[in-house]
Amino acid sequence: MGEMRLIEAVRQGLREELAADSSVFLIGQDIGVNGGVFRVTDGLLDEFGPERVIDSPLAESGMVGVAIGAAMNGLRPVVEVQFADFIFPAFNQIVSEAARMYYRTNGDYSVPIVIRAPYGGGVRGGLYHSQSVEAYFAHVPGLKVVVPSNPHDAKGLLKAAIRDNNPVLFFEHKLAYNTVQGDVPEGNYTVPIGKAAVRREGQQLSLISYGLSVHHCLEAAETLAAEGISCEVVDLRSVSPLDTKTLLESVKKTGRVCIVHEDNLTGGVGAEVAAIVAKDAFEYLDAPVQRVAALDVPSFPYSPTLEDALLPGPPDIISAARELAAY
Repeated sequence: MGEMRLIEAVRQGLREELAADSSVFLIGQDIGVNGGVFRVTDGLLDEFGPERVIDSPLAESGMVGVAIGAAMNGLRPVVEVQFADFIFPAFNQIVSEAARMYYRTNGDYSVPIVIRAPYGGGVRGGLYHSQSVEAYFAHVPGLKVVVPSNPHDAKGLLKAAIRDNNPVLFFEHKLAYNTVQGDVPEGNYTVPIGKAAVRREGQQLSLISYGLSVHHCLEAAETLAAEGISCEVVDLRSVSPLDTKTLLESVKKTGRVCIVHEDNLTGGVGAEVAAIVAKDAFEYLDAPVQRVAALDVPSFPYSPTLEDALLPGPPDIISAARELAAY
């Protein structure tokens, strides 16, 4: 085991899959010579050459369209979208083409494509460099949507995504790239897509989250433990497909649930989780389902003070948990 940052784990996963499978190639803006805007692909051009690490024009629809065509002809492309905010020009390619190709061809063509994109706020990126977009794609049958919270999962889930025969959206929180560290095994391993993980055992309340927000939940759980409130923290890891078995087992054990994510409150992944809990664990609930999420505002402000007020953090989770524990 070696400790590394999340950004290094993603790079290692890409390097290993490029080395192991000649059908894998990378395509994206500035990912070759410059190593990507966050330097995730730094050094890979020198190792694998310009036919495997391809600098594309500034055209997300074109990048994804080329990748879909390549995937339909036996290759396994990994597309990097510089920021999740820039994915929308490729929305039609992803939703109308990649997600539906296997169905529309009666299984004749699969689209084994991975689309990586850094998401999330907290880096003072303002309006066009801070969005969380996972809920848009979690709504679409035919797509898998993965959001790792730590380096071990980032590498293992990425390798699983590249080997998957379905299109996978792979979102990496940009603030976590260099702030979240953890042990990562050397060599070949994968983490199954669609399987949640219990990060902390608890008895009184379930905190359900994914991505960077998992760490906010763990921090909040530590504070709440000192107050005598025992919280279980469930990391969904995949928001589509959802591991309903693990999250329902947790809710049935604790009887209280708070869902936490950085995306906007309305129509987010938390709404879907809440609906599942309300339907399949209603008789186990001792309190209403709570959600902690970003405020429903059109976009992220540049002002650090306003951005901090917009984003959910440990204080918001602690407040919601105290309210739930009081029932």
